[in-house]
Amino acid sequence: MKSTRIVNANIVNEGKVFQGEVLIKGEYIEAIGTDLSAYQTDVVIDANGKHLFPGLIDDQVHFREPGLTHKATIFTESRAAVAGGVTSYMEMPNTVPPVFTQQLLEDKYNIASRDSLANYSFFMGTSNDNLDEVLRTDQKKVCGLKIFMGSSTGNLLVDNPNTLENLFAKVPFLIATHCEDEATILKNTADYREKYGEDMPVKYHPNIRSEEACYKSSSFAVELAKKFGTRLHILHISTAKEVSLFDNSLPLDKKKITAEACIHHLWFNDTDYDRLGTRIKWNPAIKTEADQQAILQGLLDDRIDVIATDHAPHTWEEKQQIYFKAPSGGPLVQHSLNALLEFYHHGQVSLDWIAKKTAHNPATLFQVEKRGFIREGYFADLVLVDLNNPWTVNRENILAKCKWSPFEGVNFKSRVTHTFVSGHLAYENGQFNESRLGKRLTFERD
Repeated sequence: MKSTRIVNANIVNEGKVFQGEVLIKGEYIEAIGTDLSAYQTDVVIDANGKHLFPGLIDDQVHFREPGLTHKATIFTESRAAVAGGVTSYMEMPNTVPPVFTQQLLEDKYNIASRDSLANYSFFMGTSNDNLDEVLRTDQKKVCGLKIFMGSSTGNLLVDNPNTLENLFAKVPFLIATHCEDEATILKNTADYREKYGEDMPVKYHPNIRSEEACYKSSSFAVELAKKFGTRLHILHISTAKEVSLFDNSLPLDKKKITAEACIHHLWFNDTDYDRLGTRIKWNPAIKTEADQQAILQGLLDDRIDVIATDHAPHTWEEKQQIYFKAPSGGPLVQHSLNALLEFYHHGQVSLDWIAKKTAHNPATLFQVEKRGFIREGYFADLVLVDLNNPWTVNRENILAKCKWSPFEGVNFKSRVTHTFVSGHLAYENGQFNESRLGKRLTFERD
């Protein structure tokens, strides 16, 4: 088995930043120490004082395959992920056709086994009438079940109260929810369409996808989870009011109800709509600066547990349509670590905190097997970052298939230089090595 020794690295792991070396043998981390020169190695990489992070685990992406490959593919988006330090992802079921059967779920795994440069898992999807298929899901080989409790991209809305009760009562593994109340959204949509017509200013998007719509749905999901003892994970929290739904009195591995925040809700607020328009149209909507600050505080005090992207690309032409026709979502997976490192450079968060929220906590929350930490015996999912190597996002260096980003023109201070996926150096200084692909994630669950 090929071995690689990384030397002169500042290792960011489990609450500490320390200088050391890491030895990779095959797919795994063989040793961690201050001097591993006694080991015979095939390759030595001098980190030159760069910071070595555990590879990010993004628990919410939309890679659009099958059926929507004009927007993105598992191949293109996994490359973008790896270039951004994301070594593992969990992808959503709103593809075409939607993932409502075990066969359709395995079809996606088959595509990823051929094409994905990063490690992967796929959520099983829900409809109002596929409970039998859902209950056949192997929780040791599938990250979780996704329920759209509000409509978004794709026709996966689950709005039958009896169906929701059945799902929360009977599903024995993690349920991840998109929470927006459909009736509230429909009423707000009708009101604003009557007032402004089809070409409504995008700045009113958070009035349609409102705080009320989010809180009503999120609180209902929490109520159901408490009633049935369900393992619930609520995605992309977008309001200060929702943060109050979550607890920080228990360690993460003891929590039954957890939450995720996304990069765009941390980076943008509603003052950015006039400048960026539909480029920052997401569901749930980007809301006020007060909401933005409350989400960051919720992450800092551990009411919100993980940070993800909700990477959801559409073509530039699709996003340039008028408000009611422009789809929600945008590409973020290449730039999430860079964006979080800006918060570090501004003194708002620490490096070990970034590792905790993007790698340690997703691994713990989903019970991912042997990933998310820099530990001997774990898979070597590792990212080297130069904290002082500025670069500017532009269309030439965007790797998502859609070739645009809401971060265009942003100057990032830090740069990902190397990404290891299961011991394989998949990315080095702008070049990819696709001779080995990512692996299917497995989960340590009873």
